[in-house]
Amino acid sequence: MTPFSPAYVQQILDGFGMGLSVQHFEQTTFTSEDAARAIGCELGQIAKSMCLMVDGSPVLVVASGDQRLSDAKLARHFGVGRKKVKIAGAEQCVDVFGYPPGGVAPVGHRTAGITVILDRTLSRWSEIHAAAGTSHDNFTLTFDQLCTITGGTVLDCVRDGEP
Repeated sequence: MTPFSPAYVQQILDGFGMGLSVQHFEQTTFTSEDAARAIGCELGQIAKSMCLMVDGSPVLVVASGDQRLSDAKLARHFGVGRKKVKIAGAEQCVDVFGYPPGGVAPVGHRTAGITVILDRTLSRWSEIHAAAGTSHDNFTLTFDQLCTITGGTVLDCVRDGEP
């Protein structure tokens, strides 16, 4: 399947009427560290999208770039064992979510009704940056805007003992 483009992400964002716009970067934004360097922001301001399969169902977790996911907390939230929480493969990212790894946008997914979980630690920033279809495209927004455009559930889903 063909991945969705940054233009598609921009079309989705335009539908919200919030003035959000996709920016292209010459430097890669594939990892959170890459994105923070290219954008010129703190690592924690990167809203990294992680594609998971939880007991066979797609789940998108949008977490702060300086955090690590807690599979135990996610498993508890979904009422499954930890082994039922798995990272989606690259092909699943495109086929199910619509984007390649490193470019997964928090909106505009190929499969309708994907559960979206938002890491509550993202709320500590006045401005965050999310991927927009490729590992060179991102957009800037607030945590409240992220909540609105994704309809996601805010959850403590990161490992304890980190910021």
